[in-house]
Amino acid sequence: MKRSKLLLANLEAFYKFIGTSNIGNRRHQCNIIQARLFSRSLAAQEKLSLDRDTVYNRYEEVKQFARSDPESFWAQMAREKLKWRKDFTRVNECNLSKGEVSWFSDGQLNVSENCLDRHPREDIALIWEKDEPNQHEQVAYGELLDMTCQIAQTLLSLGVKPKDRVVIYLPTSPIAVATMLACARIGAMHCVVFAGFSASALAQRINDSGAKVVVTADKSPRGGKMIELQKIVTEALNQTATVEKVLLWQRTESKTLSGNLVDLMKESDRMPKYMEPEAFSAEDPLFMLYTSGSTGKPKGLVHTNGGYLTYTSWTHEVIFNCSKGDIYACVADVGWITGHSYLVYGPLANGVTSVLFESTPVYPDPGRYWEMVERLKINQFYAAPTAIRSLLKKGDSYPNKYDLKSLRVLGSVGEPINTEAWHWYNEVIGRSRCKIVDTWWQTETGGILISPQPSTPGSEVIPTMAMRPLPGIEPALIDPVTKEVIPKGRAADGDLCVTKPWPSMARTIWQDHERFKDTYITKEHGFYLTGDEAHQTEEGYFRITGRMDDVINISGHRLGTSEVEDAINLHPQVSESAVVGSPHAIKGEGIHAFVILKDGCEETESQLITEINSFIKKDIASFAQPEAFYFVPVLPKTRSGKIMRRILKKLSVGITDDLGDVSTLAEPSAVENIVKLIEKRK
Repeated sequence: MKRSKLLLANLEAFYKFIGTSNIGNRRHQCNIIQARLFSRSLAAQEKLSLDRDTVYNRYEEVKQFARSDPESFWAQMAREKLKWRKDFTRVNECNLSKGEVSWFSDGQLNVSENCLDRHPREDIALIWEKDEPNQHEQVAYGELLDMTCQIAQTLLSLGVKPKDRVVIYLPTSPIAVATMLACARIGAMHCVVFAGFSASALAQRINDSGAKVVVTADKSPRGGKMIELQKIVTEALNQTATVEKVLLWQRTESKTLSGNLVDLMKESDRMPKYMEPEAFSAEDPLFMLYTSGSTGKPKGLVHTNGGYLTYTSWTHEVIFNCSKGDIYACVADVGWITGHSYLVYGPLANGVTSVLFESTPVYPDPGRYWEMVERLKINQFYAAPTAIRSLLKKGDSYPNKYDLKSLRVLGSVGEPINTEAWHWYNEVIGRSRCKIVDTWWQTETGGILISPQPSTPGSEVIPTMAMRPLPGIEPALIDPVTKEVIPKGRAADGDLCVTKPWPSMARTIWQDHERFKDTYITKEHGFYLTGDEAHQTEEGYFRITGRMDDVINISGHRLGTSEVEDAINLHPQVSESAVVGSPHAIKGEGIHAFVILKDGCEETESQLITEINSFIKKDIASFAQPEAFYFVPVLPKTRSGKIMRRILKKLSVGITDDLGDVSTLAEPSAVENIVKLIEKRK
């Protein structure tokens, strides 16, 4: 009945347009209606599958299906990808303008069951690449299921109930994955905190989440060094009041525990190796994950069961061209959204083998990734541009030592990749035969929204561009001055928004929905505001140009930070750069550039500045040349690899205190080095 009404409504619209006097407009509108009718009839009669092969072979049809009948599109995806204990009758109950998001709300499922129980026990789920080179451990789906069930029952024995929060402060390891899935099995919300955050940062997240249990390890090896996790947790607990028990994985040494410490392995080994997974609502919370804001405390973004797993499993399959039997490696830490979506949940829901990388890309040498690719026969490799650039700096000799022919897809995540790094990744690592997917998404989106793949065979890929919104994703650019929507088909720059909801988007900020609406929903249009600026081409392709607050306005000329950085990075002695806008009495804003040089550079600073400026003048214009250069050994970055430009902005005007939330800094000394450099120039 519903489909008949939709078809009737479209036919009525068709006859209205027949009477229009503008023949061009009439033809355009008739084509739209014809496409809608075709798409709906195709979906109804042929049951157009949304699996990997169909998406690639019939990409335009899938995209049109998603656009013309989004409710049927998302419902079909959810049913194809997941096992539902209770099927849903309600698909989309969203009011995006009010920040209300709900998908498949009357359906029930268990996320851990979808990631574990339905796959053959003997298939390999995880390959744990340990910190020390050439040491890996395989974990079968059956073993991971046993481990998950035992940890789940241990959590239940400690009084953990559905919707309780469990903080996980563990290195990237099978234990971390099993603990996440154990929480999902019993309906508790996990909150993974990167195992390297300071005690104060950890305490802040424990206090905000109200966690009653923390799961950690005594120590964590990383890059040949040992991180004292237990000591950090002990210090953090002195600043918290909600934690009742600490489950400790005694990884490096075994000792008698007392007080609120419980031996994780000893307790879980006592539990049966199987427990029935309980069914939960698709809209019950799965996890919260903190992301830093430019001001104020970190935001605890909440993701839910059904929509999140639907979207991450589907996008993992179609973007990375991934299927059972593949060896897939996402080298992100489990503590970040990339680790959640494309290291744990997406791959395991799809039954593939996911590589957990515990070490660093340069330990014991810059060939670590590529030796691992050869040894494990990795098919898909997903890394951050910051890691790619750091390895590019070390030259081609390291990757050239290894056989990389198993690779089929190379992914980039975390920030826009620059031109030099893209070509090096493509030519030196991919040997110019791999698909390159420069993906754009956020902690808030849950999954990838814009990517070169999927697409029809032979479709163009433009280096450094995220390219195409996925079927079902409807982006739009907003003019930052007029706040009007920039028409599609017009080459333009603007604030990137998404006009319609999608299943994996965050539902709220923990205990602060007003902040969620104020931060992420545009007042003018009721769109999701990404906070990123982008360029759209006439063909409908997208390139992310920087954060909205990272756009520099020089004498009326608007420049994205990545534009200038790309030009600076063209200099053969430059390894990496970051630019920010700084107040200028004449121009409004001037550019301050922070530059890392390659090893062995012998040119003077004045020579380098002259040469870099010539590259900028040639690539952009003379007005884009920086007012000041700072040659630094390291840039202030989050542990996920994002440059913290808001800190650089403050430092460029002499502000050395009140830097906001710096808990996510990978190397606190980065700020100290820049402060010393600025002080020396005064």
